[in-house]
Amino acid sequence: MDPIDQDRTPRIPEGQGEGRPILWVVIPCYNEEEVLPLTAPLFRDQVRSMVEAGKISSRSRILFVNDGSKDRTWEIIKELAEEDEVFIGMSQSRNRGHQNAVLAGLMEAKGKVDITISIDCDGQDDITAMDAMVDKYLAGVEVVYGVRSDRASDSFFKRFSAESFYKLLASMGVEAVYNHADYRLISDRVLQEFADFKEVNLFLRGMIPLVGFPSDKVFYKREERMAGESHYPLSKMLGLAFNGITSLSVQPIRWITILGFIMSFFGFLACLWAFFKGLSGSTVSGWASVICILSFLAGIQLFSLGVIGTYIGKIYLESKHRPRYIISERTWIPKERKYKG
Repeated sequence: MDPIDQDRTPRIPEGQGEGRPILWVVIPCYNEEEVLPLTAPLFRDQVRSMVEAGKISSRSRILFVNDGSKDRTWEIIKELAEEDEVFIGMSQSRNRGHQNAVLAGLMEAKGKVDITISIDCDGQDDITAMDAMVDKYLAGVEVVYGVRSDRASDSFFKRFSAESFYKLLASMGVEAVYNHADYRLISDRVLQEFADFKEVNLFLRGMIPLVGFPSDKVFYKREERMAGESHYPLSKMLGLAFNGITSLSVQPIRWITILGFIMSFFGFLACLWAFFKGLSGSTVSGWASVICILSFLAGIQLFSLGVIGTYIGKIYLESKHRPRYIISERTWIPKERKYKG
C-alpha cells in the first residue's frame, strides 16, 4: 500500500513537548522452547536501544502470547517475566492458531499503549527494522508494514507459490500488501477501530488494510530460522492461503457462475449438434465420449459445491459468535485473580 501523505501529523518525542510512545511488541509463540531463549534477549536489546535513543517510552514491553504450546514455552515465558520486567506474557486456554494468537495480543494491548509491533518468535524477521517502523510512526504514519525485500532464502517452490498467492489475492480485489506477512506496526488509534471487526475466520494481513489510515512500508531481508522447526508446513500454508481468499473475497463464487454459464453455453451447442445429427441419421455409438463428458461435468459440479460449501461453512461459524481467543493466565496478574473478571 502506498503511503498517504495527507493527514500525517509528525509526533514529537519526549523532551520536545510530548511523552514518548509506549510500545508493546506482540510475539505469538507455539512450541518455541528451542528458539525462545535465543530470540528473547534480541527483542529485549532492541527495545532497550529504542528507549535509550528516545524513540519509545521506558514503559514499553515485550508481550509473549502462548498459543497452547505443548512444550516448556509457557514456563520459559514466566521465567523471563520474573527475570526482567520488560517481558510480560499471557497464555491462551488452548491452541487456536497463529492469527488468533496475534489478535489476542493486539486486543490486550489496545487502550494500554500507543503502538504495537507484531513479529514472529523465530528470529527470521529483521528485528532492527523496528527502528524504521517507529520513525515512520513518529512522522505521522498509523500502520507500517514490514515487507520482505527478496525471497532469496526460500526454495524455488515456496518463492513461486508465495508470489503467485499474493498476485492471486490482488486479482480478487483483496488489499493485501505484497510480500508482507504479520510483521507490522499498528497504532492504538487503528486498533480501536479494528476491534469492531468481529470475524471469526481471521486473515490479518488482508484485514488490517481495510481499516485505512495513513500507512507505509519498511523493507527488510528475512533470514533462516534460528532454531527449531517451522510451524508452517506446506499444508498449513495452503490452508492459510485458502482461508485468506475465502474470508476476504467472493470472487471464487463469481468464477463458478461464469464457468457455469460457459459450460451451459457449450452444452446448448452440444444439444444442437446432437439434434441435427439425429435428424440426419448419422449418429453412432459414443459410450466413451459420453462417459468423459459426464465425468468432467460431475467434477466441475462437485468442485463448485465444495467452494460454495466453504462459504456456507464460514457463515455457519460466524453466526455462532464464539470467542476468538480465551486467555487463561497472565504473568502480570496475581495467580489468585487470574480467572476472575
